[in-house]
Amino acid sequence: MSYVAAIPEIMTRAATDLGTIGTAVSQASAAAAAPTTSVLAAGADEISQAIAALFGMHGQAYQQLSTQAAAFHTQFVETLSGTATSYAIAEAANATPLQAGLDLLNAPTQALLGRPLIGDGANGAPGQAGGAGGLLYGNGGNGGTSTTAGVAGGAGGDAGLIGNGGAGGGGGAGAIGGAGGRGGWLIGNGGAGGAGGTATAVGFPGAVGGAGGAGGSAGLWGNGGSGGDGGGGGMGAAGSGDGGLGGAGGQAGNGGLLFGNGGTGGQGGAGGTGGGEAVEGIAGAGGNGGHGGGGGTGGLLFGSGGAAGDGGTGGDGGAGDFFTTARGGAGGDGGAGGTAGNAGLWGSGGAAGAGGHGGSGGDGGYNALDPTSGGDGGSGGVAGVAGSGGLLFGNGGAGGQGGAGGNGGDSGGSERGENGGAGGGGAAGGNAGRAGLLGGDGGAGGAGGAGGAGGAGSGAPGVGGDGGAASKAGLLWGDGGAGGAGGAGGNSGGTAQNHESVIGGAGGTGGTAGNAGLLFGNGGAGGAGGDGGAGSNARISGTAPSGDGGLGGAGGAGATGGTAGLLFGDGGAGGDGGDGGGGGSANGGGGDGLGGNGGGGGVAGSGGNAGWLFGTGGAGGHGGGGGGGGDAGGYGGNGGIGRTGGDGGTGGNGGGGGTGGLLFGDGGLGGQGGDGGGGAQGGQGNTAGGVGGDGGDGGDAGSAGAGGLLFGNGGAGGQAGGGGNGGAGGYGGAGGKGGDAGNGGAGGSGGAGGELFGDGGLGGRGGTGGTGGPGGTASLGIPSSGGNGGAGGAAGDGGTAASFGNGGNGGHGGDSGNGGSGAHGGPSGAVGAGGDGGNGGDARQLGRGGSGGDGGIGVPSGTDGANGAGVLLPGQAAATWT
Repeated sequence: MSYVAAIPEIMTRAATDLGTIGTAVSQASAAAAAPTTSVLAAGADEISQAIAALFGMHGQAYQQLSTQAAAFHTQFVETLSGTATSYAIAEAANATPLQAGLDLLNAPTQALLGRPLIGDGANGAPGQAGGAGGLLYGNGGNGGTSTTAGVAGGAGGDAGLIGNGGAGGGGGAGAIGGAGGRGGWLIGNGGAGGAGGTATAVGFPGAVGGAGGAGGSAGLWGNGGSGGDGGGGGMGAAGSGDGGLGGAGGQAGNGGLLFGNGGTGGQGGAGGTGGGEAVEGIAGAGGNGGHGGGGGTGGLLFGSGGAAGDGGTGGDGGAGDFFTTARGGAGGDGGAGGTAGNAGLWGSGGAAGAGGHGGSGGDGGYNALDPTSGGDGGSGGVAGVAGSGGLLFGNGGAGGQGGAGGNGGDSGGSERGENGGAGGGGAAGGNAGRAGLLGGDGGAGGAGGAGGAGGAGSGAPGVGGDGGAASKAGLLWGDGGAGGAGGAGGNSGGTAQNHESVIGGAGGTGGTAGNAGLLFGNGGAGGAGGDGGAGSNARISGTAPSGDGGLGGAGGAGATGGTAGLLFGDGGAGGDGGDGGGGGSANGGGGDGLGGNGGGGGVAGSGGNAGWLFGTGGAGGHGGGGGGGGDAGGYGGNGGIGRTGGDGGTGGNGGGGGTGGLLFGDGGLGGQGGDGGGGAQGGQGNTAGGVGGDGGDGGDAGSAGAGGLLFGNGGAGGQAGGGGNGGAGGYGGAGGKGGDAGNGGAGGSGGAGGELFGDGGLGGRGGTGGTGGPGGTASLGIPSSGGNGGAGGAAGDGGTAASFGNGGNGGHGGDSGNGGSGAHGGPSGAVGAGGDGGNGGDARQLGRGGSGGDGGIGVPSGTDGANGAGVLLPGQAAATWT
């Protein structure tokens, strides 16, 4: 029976379960006895009686076997129960002298040092520290959680030579959490820190939340303990009491001196809500969120750095009281993300903490005669610092995400002025941590935070934060990190009475990609740009002139992809451009408000170049689409004239493809151009309807990358974006003219083939022109003309071939858009011109020339592209090579 472990409790529970099963089987057998042992004959004939007797004999045999099985089952259960009892008696008999010997062994150290030689420390009472573990072996006791406001949680007990530290206790209301106990000197993990207490006291300002307790560090070998989370801040008193600050997250413990990972930092506490119902002045501001705790450092030889804690969310501002002129309180700022831990010689850096989101601003008091101001939204918290990879080898830590900005509060009153609260700005994403000195992947950049929306009443929106930069790989090998995406811009607030609208917030720029290692590795992808925010709508104002709709925010630009390693690797893809925001609509009885133009799409990033010897170039990013225009002003008053609808935004250009490797590799694809935004409908008027908005032009596509110096095909050029459709003319006594459509963008050129072998890339197709808007309906039957269709974009040329290879075919020219239909017999809009086809690429030493692309359909149609020149073989017909 050597190396056999027996647990009496489990054996006893198994015997009980088996007894229950036996009882259920016996009951089922008894219920089946009568119908199976005395089977009735189906008839009075001899055969039926013989069959019934046969089945009855089988039933009787089954009952005899069931009786024997039940007896065996009962005997087995009794044996198992007796064995469990025997093991329990033997265990108790053995434990008694061992415990006596252990007590005798622990007595000297307990008397001299107050801790045993072997054994776990006792858990602490509420608010009291846990006992220390045994000097040789034993875990520290857990600290007690405080039940009294303002009293800190008990610290966790330290371990001895081998053992884990005890966890810290939670703090009372507004008090700090207890620190985690230290891990064993030789082996053991540090204890987790206790959570800070949430503040419950309401005041001027609200009480501060308790900080999280620090995590315990390990000894030589073990992981650090996690930091405790910070407590939330208290609420501000009614009127103008500011909310309390959120408690900071606890610092994590470090990994073992030689081996072990650092602990994770605690989360910052949320800020308290500002006091509302202010009668005059300003309502209470929201409290700022607590900062995230730092991650622990990894072991000196092996160990990764710990991740940092996220910052806490800012508290919301208080609102002004009804029928007062009190201003809404500002939202609290988000807490900063914590700093991540670094690795030792070998290990990955910790991820940085994300910034906390900003709190929303409070609404202003409602006053019909005197418009009140809404509170500004809080700013997003700053992202933490990422940890570095090991000194020799390891991946860099990821950058933290920037906190999103809070929304602005609404202006109060039925006649809102330009008093809406501004949206908070999104914080930039954090930069990634450094990779190992010799090898390792670069860390990814953090995403930028979104901008907050402006409050109703011309509140300015927040701008989206830029994406964080990725880090490059280690010196010798590794992939570059991806850049962080830019944050979206905030939407602008509803327009104030008789005031101009506000432009939507711009999207953040994508983060820079990391380059690969010097010898081997792929380049990182560039970060995508953030989308632009929408412009605000103008507010209805009886017969008074209304404001114009706000412009849509511009989309953020995408970042360039990272370069590959010197010898081997692919280039990183370029980031996509962000979409432009839609323009705001104009409203109003006067009918003379202009619709807002849509925001332009962001330019895409170019693809990264491939490795010096081998690799494919990165693809270019796609351009962002243009935002749609906003509708024009509403129905006119006496003699009112409808105004022009907003123009659609221009699509962003696509990024160029990266170059292939010097010896081998294809060029990267060119990125697609973004589509233009559609124009909006013109406004209605009594005398004349407004003109429809023009559609935005499509973005040009990116050119493709060239193939490698010796071998490789050129990349295909990107497809251009299509033009936006024109808006419809407005309704009126005389209908408005339809808007002209946008033109299609130009296609990208194909990349050249390698110097020795390789085909040229295909040229990109030109963008399709948009359709013109229809003329507006006239109540007096006056004819109105439709908008002109957009011209198709020119196609890209095919790439030139290598010394031996075929030239690329030219792209197809973009087709034109149709003109808009006229109303009441009015002329339709003109059809746009077709785009020219791309020229075919030439062969150089030996190869077929590329075919020219067809011209696009239109009036006039586009010109077909010329065929590329081929190089003849001796005795070969020229037609074979052109």
